[in-house]
Amino acid sequence: MELYEAINRRRTIRDFEDRIIDMDIVKKILSAGLKAPTNNHLREWEFVIVNDKKERSKVLNLKDMTNPDECDKMLDGFGMTDTDQRGMYHIAMPKQFSMLYNSGCLILPFFKMREPLLKPTSLSSLNEFASIWLCIENILLAAAAEGIFGVTRIPMTEELEHIKKTVLHPDDYAMPCYIALGYPSNNAKIPVQKVINVEDRMHFNQW
Repeated sequence: MELYEAINRRRTIRDFEDRIIDMDIVKKILSAGLKAPTNNHLREWEFVIVNDKKERSKVLNLKDMTNPDECDKMLDGFGMTDTDQRGMYHIAMPKQFSMLYNSGCLILPFFKMREPLLKPTSLSSLNEFASIWLCIENILLAAAAEGIFGVTRIPMTEELEHIKKTVLHPDDYAMPCYIALGYPSNNAKIPVQKVINVEDRMHFNQW
C-alpha cells in the first residue's frame, strides 16, 4: 500500500472480529516500528505480546464505562463541548476493557528511561518518551497497510502498578500505552474524524 493511502486509511477501531493476527504479520508490523527515529540510535524498545485470553484477563485491570449519563458527566467535567470530540468519547468509554480484551493482538510496548518519566529535569529528558511514540505511529501505519486497525490507550497509575506486578518488566522500562490491533468487525463504530484545513494551521516566520 502506498504511504499516503496507509495514512488516510489508518483509523481508530474498537470493535474487532474474533480473529488472531498471524505472528508473521505481527513481526512485520513491529519491524516497521523498529525503523522509527530514536533519540540515542539504540531503539531500546521491547514488546510484550499478550494473546492468550486468560493472560489478558490477568493483565487488564480496568473496566468499561457503560452508563451514558456517567460518561456525559465526565465529559462535562472536562469542559468538552465539541460534538465530534464528545461522539468519539461516547464510542470509546464503553469499550475500554473490551477493545483490549477482544483485539486480534494486544501489544504492551516498553521504552528504557534515563530518569522517572513524570519527573523530568529538562525537556530533553523526554526524548525516550517521544521516540517510543514515533515507533507506535509506525506500528499503526504498518498495521493499516496490512488491513489491520487498532487503538491505543494510555494507562492510569493503578493500571501501570498492576502491569508491573503481572508482566514483571524491569524498573527502568515504562509502558506508554496499550496497543490493540485487529480486523474490524462488520458493525465497528468509527468516530467522525475532525476535518482540519492544513492552511489554517500553518504559520510562516512567526505565529
